[in-house]
Amino acid sequence: MAKKKVVVGMSGGVDSSVAAYLLKEAGYEVIGVTMQIWQDEAGTVVEENGGCCGLSAVEDARRVAQHLDIPYYVMNFRKEFRRHVMDYFVDEYRHGRTPNPCIACNRYVKWESLLQRSLAIGADYIATGHYARIARLPNGRYAIRNSVTAAKDQTYALYSLTQEQLSRTLMPVGEYTKDEIRSIAESIGLPVAHKKDSQEICFVPDNDYASFIERETGEQPPAGNFVTPSGEIIGTHEGITHYTVGQRRGLNLPMGHRVFVLEIRPETNEVVVGENEEVFADGLKASRVSYMAIPPLEIGEEFSCTAKIRYGHKGAPCIVTRTGEDEIQCVFPEKVRAVTPGQAVVFYRDGYVAGGGTITGKL
Repeated sequence: MAKKKVVVGMSGGVDSSVAAYLLKEAGYEVIGVTMQIWQDEAGTVVEENGGCCGLSAVEDARRVAQHLDIPYYVMNFRKEFRRHVMDYFVDEYRHGRTPNPCIACNRYVKWESLLQRSLAIGADYIATGHYARIARLPNGRYAIRNSVTAAKDQTYALYSLTQEQLSRTLMPVGEYTKDEIRSIAESIGLPVAHKKDSQEICFVPDNDYASFIERETGEQPPAGNFVTPSGEIIGTHEGITHYTVGQRRGLNLPMGHRVFVLEIRPETNEVVVGENEEVFADGLKASRVSYMAIPPLEIGEEFSCTAKIRYGHKGAPCIVTRTGEDEIQCVFPEKVRAVTPGQAVVFYRDGYVAGGGTITGKL
């Protein structure tokens, strides 16, 4: 029987490079591909900040492919990345939400676009260097489970992958710790064995989101009012793209004590601020719901799980109820801090990703 063919998304980093090696050792016919997503070759400042898909990524990935003796190609996904990630990022901030562009990139670029193009050239699977594992459950559904190393777990940003995408995906790195991956890279002489990890948002290397949005739109966001929950005006803000729920730094308000962003109101251009205890919520609402380990809930059906409301959140017990065609609500027995519209809520049960959605607000 012919060996299965797999396209490995190679970022030029150690994780995806070792993924390609492990799959070749396992007997797969491996093809290396780097996804060209940068918008302007003059904008290669990302190289200095660990960007995962810039020009140096191509050179590093090409050297690794040559070392492993596998075919290597660069595929252009600039249009898809612009539409599904960069434009989405800008639009969400302008509407007072705080997006996670890595989730959008995974769902629509690294999987949907890369998978379709890979299948078109005869591949059976795509593979990545993510620290996560894929399993098929007794109920027949595919699901992502935590990697063996919690310190590098990347399941949160993968919750929206579809059953079809999961059935066609391999994640060999999820069975190893980061130290083990670097050790494998050293032992086989990979030139990227000690390359630093890529940063979280590759297209905003200085982490100045507001300035990036101004450059992209050619517009400076209008100043507006800081207000209390009761509506009292207490100051002037620089534009809503500068703020996110839970933020306390950079508010520059003469309150005499620390205050926090509670809400962003794009329709009135107001940023609501208040006390620390007001940042906590009993629950949240979410839409754009994805189901992974479990089949879609019936309207009114509920289930218990652990939920993460941002990448760095350790997770909290909650009860999820489907409340509409594409809406759920989550109730937490213990309040959670900074429920942020635009961020993802991801549900875990028995070590697997059960599903998730995009937070629309607090209950």
